[in-house]
Amino acid sequence: MAFNRRSKNITQGVARSPNRAMYYAMGYKAADFDKPMIGVANGHSTITPCNSGLQKLADAAIAAITNAGANPQVFGTPTISDGMSMGTEGMKFSLISREVIADSIETCVNGQWLDGCVVIGGCDKNMPAGMIAMARTNVPSIYVYGGTIRPGNWKGTDLTIVSAFEAVGKFTAGQMSQEDFDGIERNACPSTGSCGGMYTANTMSSSFEALGMSLLYSSTMANPDDEKTGSAAESARVLVEAVKKDLKPRDIITRKSIENAVAVIMATGGSTNAVLHYLAIAYAADVEWTIDDYERMRKKVPVICNLKPSGEYVATDLHKAGGVPQVMKILLNAGLLNGDCMTITGKTMAEELANVPDAPSADQNVIMPIERALYKQGHLAILKGNLSPEGCVAKITGLKNPVITGPARVFDDEYAALDAILADKIHAGDVVVLRYLGPKGGPGMPEMLAPTSALIGKGLGESVGLITDGRFSGGTWGMVVGHVSPEAMVGGTIALVHEGDSITIDAHQLLIQLNVADEEIARRRAAWTPPKPRYTRGVLAKFATLTSSASKGAVTD
Repeated sequence: MAFNRRSKNITQGVARSPNRAMYYAMGYKAADFDKPMIGVANGHSTITPCNSGLQKLADAAIAAITNAGANPQVFGTPTISDGMSMGTEGMKFSLISREVIADSIETCVNGQWLDGCVVIGGCDKNMPAGMIAMARTNVPSIYVYGGTIRPGNWKGTDLTIVSAFEAVGKFTAGQMSQEDFDGIERNACPSTGSCGGMYTANTMSSSFEALGMSLLYSSTMANPDDEKTGSAAESARVLVEAVKKDLKPRDIITRKSIENAVAVIMATGGSTNAVLHYLAIAYAADVEWTIDDYERMRKKVPVICNLKPSGEYVATDLHKAGGVPQVMKILLNAGLLNGDCMTITGKTMAEELANVPDAPSADQNVIMPIERALYKQGHLAILKGNLSPEGCVAKITGLKNPVITGPARVFDDEYAALDAILADKIHAGDVVVLRYLGPKGGPGMPEMLAPTSALIGKGLGESVGLITDGRFSGGTWGMVVGHVSPEAMVGGTIALVHEGDSITIDAHQLLIQLNVADEEIARRRAAWTPPKPRYTRGVLAKFATLTSSASKGAVTD
């Protein structure tokens, strides 16, 4: 008797169902209807190096599904390259693509009544989108990360995509030659794969190992390497077994497993975007999780990995040093990881980690033992105050003094701010305010890598603050605060800041404050009127209408 949900729909009790006819056109035989139908959500595209190496992984997964006695059903998903769209109107589609991808996977899995799904993706939003879809559909699923890029190199220095953005600031400041600028640009990305530091793609993929929804070691493999292809095939085999066991995403994605994911994000110095994405994943999985839970986790989990952007190494170095499993084993032994959480293999996390060494090798400087943590507490702080009563996100590691009080330099778009930075109109002690860039205001909450990288390139990363209701790239570091909520477009206090107002950012006190009297703020609020929406039709307008606050994950359902 067939065990899959599709076969129950079209074979049981309907011996001559017309639904079969179209399957026969694709080469199916009668016996195939007793096999599980496994979706392969393939994010391959030539839009970006993050996704241009995915087809071989999809092919390996398809073959493994067939060999495991199941039927692969392949469909595509779109992607947007954050790095390529950065600093353009296209960046506004980045976060929106998370929802579009999630919707497309949900549509195919439920529309075709699939029994399971292998999701394969590379660029930043592919990961949270896939996990949101998995949680919504709740059919057995596994995530296959496309793999990281190898580090570039110029004159003996390892490079990532962020090196190219920071080079713009150095070049315009007269601190870099044309030769070096061109050399960095041409050598920053030497292969297929996602951006190499602990930026958003590698942050999310690493956390999926800890969540239990990806195979161990899979998140730090380089895309060109054979082991990545082998891992894709093994992932598909594991997924077919999960279908037979009826092991579903919501059996795995729980409050405790999200704690594990966030623990790894803190320990590895991961991207601020993970805050936004796990709020959305938790919402999709119907798990209680709020922005305040990140602060709870930050206080107890140290940063133990020396990874870019605030450290020295990239994901391939982490892989050589023992990968995410080594990080998790250290956390488990320190009582900072929930070992009883179920994983997609059907084993608990503690069982999965049983053969991982208790300590990393002494001949590497990527993963530190707890007693030699780079920072005693996590790096992603949730700040609150009259500028952001719902909370905002600051990456506070790597800074000599994460406290600044200075005059506001106010910009209502990214381009004006970038021009001011490159023209040396922003000075040490200033606090740059970038607003009307939130989920509704952008719309789409674009990342501000161009202005933040320009500040770094100008040597102002430690001395200039920057706050925004938009987002930051996972490659961003410095005195920066994002996801300010409520956003300017809905009348949040950030909309009421005037040029020259005093603003305090104090990571020690977890404070973000507009130093203006309450009465004056109230007067400004009464006089404020919302600007007209930038877009009134199409996907940007839809997102702006539907999206929640960043403090709730910017979800649309």
